[in-house]
Amino acid sequence: MSTPSEPGDGRADPSLDAIMSERRRLINLAYRMLGSLAEAEDVVQETYARWYALPQRQRDAIESVGGWLTTVASRICLDVLGSARARRERYVGEWIPEPLPERTEWTVGPSGGTTADPADRVTLDESVTMAFLVVLESMTPAERVAFVLHDVFRYSFAEVAEIVGRTPVACRQLASSARRRVRASHTPAGPATEHAALVRGFKQAWEAKDIKALVTLLDPDATTVADGGGLASARLQPIDGGERIARYLVDLLARTPALTFLERTVNGRPGLVAQYDGVTVAVYAFEVVGDRIKHIWVVRNPEKLRPWTAEGRGRDTSTGDE
Repeated sequence: MSTPSEPGDGRADPSLDAIMSERRRLINLAYRMLGSLAEAEDVVQETYARWYALPQRQRDAIESVGGWLTTVASRICLDVLGSARARRERYVGEWIPEPLPERTEWTVGPSGGTTADPADRVTLDESVTMAFLVVLESMTPAERVAFVLHDVFRYSFAEVAEIVGRTPVACRQLASSARRRVRASHTPAGPATEHAALVRGFKQAWEAKDIKALVTLLDPDATTVADGGGLASARLQPIDGGERIARYLVDLLARTPALTFLERTVNGRPGLVAQYDGVTVAVYAFEVVGDRIKHIWVVRNPEKLRPWTAEGRGRDTSTGDE
């Protein structure tokens, strides 16, 4: 992004450092609101464009640059969420949030993790998991924005009201409704080491085409959902039941024996990446409940896998706490 200069003196805008220091936080915010890194980056770009479109005297009059950027980005997200509902009704098959890559493999080490905070206090790490983002998808745009601003990023309801253009009472009600959805649909994540051990066991059983071992790792009521977006082959309907999932996975590997699986962190939790001839063709995110795998989300849409390519892995795609 080019940097505008001060009128008449040729010097860089002195607010540039303050503006750019907000970029990561804004992407953090927008990704959780939208479930798409690409859309989050577009929102932040549009937010900056609106900032630099302001006359210099208006920019100088803004007391809190971060507050102004947050307000504008949140309002853009609210608009995007409204239009996204119509787009997703036309989406081919199931829509899954875009998975976030990390640059390192995960390991199974001594248990030392702790469970996530209760649903009425969401941490940044918890709010980026695939399971949590899927719950956010069930909310109305206003509920999602109010909930993310208040429960995740700790804005007061007075601040949320100013951002979304509603009363504080209305915003409190929106966040409360969203919180009920979270409590009804989402189980706080357990220790990452236990999650990792289950996913590694799942990978080993799958590679061995061991249906019996897979069934023991899957919850009897487990569900697998795949997202191809009409651009890659994927089942249009979820697969329900641990045994059905296990048989499907073994059959899939039998039909594509050249698939290899890498242990990679997906949205802050241990997951798997499937590659074919060195090219990433699918990303697997897991939700573990108790000592079994309850949900598997498979992203095959190549547009959502761009950050997982060699070029994309070179970008800063982190949306974790700073």
